[in-house]
Amino acid sequence: MESCIYHQLKSQPVWLLLFLSLGFLKVLCFSVIFLKWVYVNFLRPAKNLKKYGSWALVTGPTDGIGKGFAFELARKGLNLVLVGRNPDKLKDVSESIKAKYGQTQIKTVVVDFSGDLVEGVKNIKETIEGLDIGVLINNVGVSYPYARFFHEVDDKLLADLIKVNVEGTTKVTQAVLPGMIQRKRGAIVNIGSGAAIVIPSDPLYAVYAATKAYIDQFSRCLYVEYKKSGIDVQCQVPLYVATKMASIKRSSFFVPSTDGYARAALRWIGHEPRCTPYWPHSLLWGLLYSSPESMVDAWRLKFCIGIRRRGQLKDSRKNE
Repeated sequence: MESCIYHQLKSQPVWLLLFLSLGFLKVLCFSVIFLKWVYVNFLRPAKNLKKYGSWALVTGPTDGIGKGFAFELARKGLNLVLVGRNPDKLKDVSESIKAKYGQTQIKTVVVDFSGDLVEGVKNIKETIEGLDIGVLINNVGVSYPYARFFHEVDDKLLADLIKVNVEGTTKVTQAVLPGMIQRKRGAIVNIGSGAAIVIPSDPLYAVYAATKAYIDQFSRCLYVEYKKSGIDVQCQVPLYVATKMASIKRSSFFVPSTDGYARAALRWIGHEPRCTPYWPHSLLWGLLYSSPESMVDAWRLKFCIGIRRRGQLKDSRKNE
């Protein structure tokens, strides 16, 4: 039978054999990619985060994804340093975590990332001195109130976007990293955005997307710099999550709750330098990646103009 197949193939034109070979290689490559996707999303075990250290520091922990991270890290047995600007909200989150996970030690640091960062970072350094900070979650960030053209972005919003999203993450990392280097272990997770990586452009959110592109490159460079020092640096790239910042109240299959995202996110810490932890997001990523950029740009522009129109209408009603 093998001889028969061999003779049949030998009698075929060369172009057909090349076509079949290329098709086979394509199927093989797709199968490998699919099996890897299944493994990393559903089968690969999560790392024991306590091996990095007994404490985790989370910025922006009073709402959204940051709050989800804080609860999930406490569930994993880590003590917490929570860094945010609102002392009342920090107290509420701390009490809620302690009520659910009584053994968790919690320290809070009040820092307004759009204000005096020098003093804020100094307070962070003083608080973490002597603590075994093994995990850093750089989650703090701001976006536009709603979509707007670049010339409509006022000076205050422009300054806040750069100071909070870029300088805040950079300065906190600079404060925490030396301790990790000394202990030769640690994990740093910087929260990026699909606005900078998954789609080719994010019109009417230009500065926000640009700050998240910085986070992506910053993370990759640190990953390469410190991998041999035992420090895993990662940029997580969520798409839409049901948060106040995204103006989405209800979760769905493609839009997870903050708790759902955080559960998925912890499983990826310490692995790839860039990832989208919530697996339905990776399906959307694949769809957008395989679509023509001009088509995605046109769709996104139309979508964001709609957001702008609704935001302006809401503002006009407030002023009436």
